[in-house]
Amino acid sequence: MAVAQGMKHAVPQGESAARLVEKWYMGAARDLPWRRNRTPYGTLVSEAMAQQTQVARIVEPWRSFMARFPTISVLARARQASVVKAWRGLGYYRRARQLHRAAQIICRDHSGRIPCAIADLRTLPGIGPYSAGAIASIGFGVRTPIVDGNIARVLMRVHGQHVDCDSKSGREWLWDRAREYVDASRFPAAANEGLMELGATMCTPAHPACADCPIRRGCTARRQSAQDRIPQPRKRAVRTALHAQVVVPRVRGLGAVVQRGSDGLWAGLLFPPMIESKRPISRATVAQKYCVTVKELLGGRRFTVLTTHRAVHFRVWSLSESTADRLKKAHENGWLWKSDAAIERASVASAMSKILAVDREQSMALQQHRGVRSQE
Repeated sequence: MAVAQGMKHAVPQGESAARLVEKWYMGAARDLPWRRNRTPYGTLVSEAMAQQTQVARIVEPWRSFMARFPTISVLARARQASVVKAWRGLGYYRRARQLHRAAQIICRDHSGRIPCAIADLRTLPGIGPYSAGAIASIGFGVRTPIVDGNIARVLMRVHGQHVDCDSKSGREWLWDRAREYVDASRFPAAANEGLMELGATMCTPAHPACADCPIRRGCTARRQSAQDRIPQPRKRAVRTALHAQVVVPRVRGLGAVVQRGSDGLWAGLLFPPMIESKRPISRATVAQKYCVTVKELLGGRRFTVLTTHRAVHFRVWSLSESTADRLKKAHENGWLWKSDAAIERASVASAMSKILAVDREQSMALQQHRGVRSQE
């Protein structure tokens, strides 16, 4: 049985690093709801949610999602808007749409059974090499490697080698090491999930708990006191600025919204009409765009939303009902007009919720101001 290079040092005879991690994981694993009764469907949902999101943040969303869509067939039959709504608070809503589409394909092409073969899993929307390996390994016990950020960090430290995870050679090196590791395991699911757990809770980027690590005796980085240098810290991505000027037309309880395109920020979600640019946008530009006067743009409160790659600087303009009514006639076919309750139900992005809250505050302040003026 192959034992990963660099993991052989001082490991008791007959016990691979994978088996040591398996034993450690059985007693040290965090109590997460999808681990209590491990199923392929629960694994599929948890892995979709955990992409680019910390595990601690998905515990309650996973519970509520599984209660709303308890089986793959229920998820497949659901309206996409309901699935996206259930994803609220997790961001990256494209994942929700991909999961919904994957459920439909599974029900159509696989008789409602999540496939266990890597090749079949890779054909599903949103399923890359890591997700396919995780679902096959953790959900079905298939002996296949997986590499995520936590596993990559552990493997680099154990082998005492920093590699560029974004390069072809670096990815190949990591997957080769992961293959050697899982080939030496007794229970691939526990070995793989255990290595992820080790990276998430013990072999952390800063201040790893080496003294309690089950594979510390075989760790090259620990012997060389190189934990802080392996892997090398990645440069933080600089957020690019995006300016968004939003108008919020309301007419007799109906508000205007536009469905965003299928790609990009907040793809497919409903937002009020807005202008976006990498450069600041003037109030006059907004007025010209929507054929109103500068004075008809009311409020103009600002706030900023930070995403992984962007700092989105919003400015929200409220409108009087007479101005909004004029816009409604001009954009009857281009905008969707929905009740406030329907807009609230569809508002899954925190940015949208903030826009609505700002508009309400501005509208109330303007009404109070008009009331004071009328009494003078």
